[in-house]
Amino acid sequence: MTKADLVEKLHISTGFSKKEAADMLESVLAIMKNTLETSDKLKISGFGNFEIKNKTDRRGRNPQTGETITIAARRILTFKPSPLLRQAINGQMD
Repeated sequence: MTKADLVEKLHISTGFSKKEAADMLESVLAIMKNTLETSDKLKISGFGNFEIKNKTDRRGRNPQTGETITIAARRILTFKPSPLLRQAINGQMD
């Protein structure tokens, strides 16, 4: 599913114009992005948790040359679905 698909579904379900639906979606995504940039966690009840984790430097290997390299420290984004979402995905909703 793409942003355009989400805008279309939002347009159909709310009755807003496609422009208004696109603006709403962009606003929500911008809020989520800013929240994750400034803090480490974003929790959406009934959906799941987005969390920023710090990875330290680690040793790796270039598969072409076999040379040992250091992979730089970085921040990664993880997502853990809520139990409700997990149940819905697995078809266990009552």
